Formats: sequence, C-alpha cells, structure tokens
Amino acid sequence: MSGAQNLTVAIVPARAGSKGVAGKNIRIVGGHPVIAYTIAACRLSKEIDRTVVSTDSPEIADIARRYGAEVPFLRPAELARDDSGDIDYVRHAVDWLEEHEGSIPERIAQMRPTTPLRDPAVIDQGISFFKEHPDATSMRSGHEVAEPPEKMLRIRDGFFAGLFPEDPRPEYFNLPRQVFPPAYHPNGYLDIVRPEFIRRTGKLYGDRILAFVTPSAIEIDTVDDIDYLNFHVGRGGHRLLSSLDEQASLRAVRSHQES
Repeated sequence: MSGAQNLTVAIVPARAGSKGVAGKNIRIVGGHPVIAYTIAACRLSKEIDRTVVSTDSPEIADIARRYGAEVPFLRPAELARDDSGDIDYVRHAVDWLEEHEGSIPERIAQMRPTTPLRDPAVIDQGISFFKEHPDATSMRSGHEVAEPPEKMLRIRDGFFAGLFPEDPRPEYFNLPRQVFPPAYHPNGYLDIVRPEFIRRTGKLYGDRILAFVTPSAIEIDTVDDIDYLNFHVGRGGHRLLSSLDEQASLRAVRSHQES
C-alpha cells in the first residue's frame, strides 16, 4: 500500500434494498431524490475532497452521477444485504481505491442519505474538529435527546419496567430528567473513520470515538418521515434545496443548448 493521502473522501452508502421504506434513497423530496441532498452537502463542503457513492443499483448510480457524485464501482450484492454492516461497504471502497488508484485516503466521511438536511458549514466544522484529535480512532455525530434512556420503559410480561433494573433508587424512572446525564442519539450527520485503523484492527470505530454534537437532524426511517421532510422543505426551504434547484436549472439550459 502506498502512503495514505491526506484527504477526506465522503462515502455515500445507497443500496437498492430497504425493508423499512422501499426505494428510500431515491424517494422525491422537494422535487429531488433524497440522495441528491447528501451529494449536494458534500459538494458544498470545503473539507470534503471527493464524493463517492457506494451502491449496488445501476439506477441509483445514474442518479448519483447526474447530481455530481463519483460512482467508480458497483458494490457487490453480497455486501448490500439487510444484514450487511457498515464496515463491509467502507472496507470494499477502501480496497477498491487502493487497487485501482494506488492509495487510500486519510479519512472516510460516512454520509448516509437517510440524514438528508445537513449544513455544509457544520460538516466542515466536524472534519476540522476531527483533524485536531489524532488520538481519536473515529468520530460520530449525535444530537441531545429530550428524554434520557433512564426515563424510558420496556414491556416485560405485559407490564412496564425500567431499562436499568440495577439502579438502586426506587422508581428511578420517575425522577426528573435533570438528575440524569445528557444522552445523545447518533444521527448520521457526519461519521468519520480511519481506513488505516480499520486495516490494522478490523474494527470500524474503535474505542476512542470522538463526540461531535450537531443540531437535531431529521432521519428517514418510515414513509411518514418522507412526508414530513416534504412538508419541512416546502414550508421553509433549505440551502441544499436552493443549490439543487440551481443545478437542475443549469442542466436544463445545457440540454436546451445541445438540442
């Protein structure tokens, strides 16, 4: 392996299959496919050097290229199953880059399409933050949740019970939320891993996961989330939507000139 390039490459994972929301990566939000928002955020980032989409779908590949991403390979079907882990597509992309380009990047930014509405400035802050911490094995983003897990309940034999039965305080889950430490939901806004660390250990994140707290992010888990995104974007717009609309207008002009 040649020396790692001091680059940040965004990998956008977008497999075709999805049991929760069929075709969610190319569902239309604000007139554009969901994946287009992540590609736009990466292209507007000053800290991301390349944007590569990892997909098993020729249709998604064509859409990704139209919006300005690289799709230099198709992900093998065996790495795009429901039970495939994130490390599978990351390692496949890293191996491909080494085999075909002779080097691997210093950092991989995992940019999931299912968190579409990002601020490129926040992405840049996160990457710069990670660069300042060479002792971190990785970085994950998250936003603070309103209710800590200690306030949540499970159902056991038809009855509610706390998630932390070892807590000695009687009915601890009824205590004010302020007595518990803040908790954070991993939101996929910006996760960063080190290819060299993955190669050396076989682990994706390691045990020194740098915490990057972001604004609350909308994630796509259900069809209702698609509807809410359309409502949210239609009501207030978004910088990414403006960029995508401008890009679409330029494509239309070029197409008209060539016809």
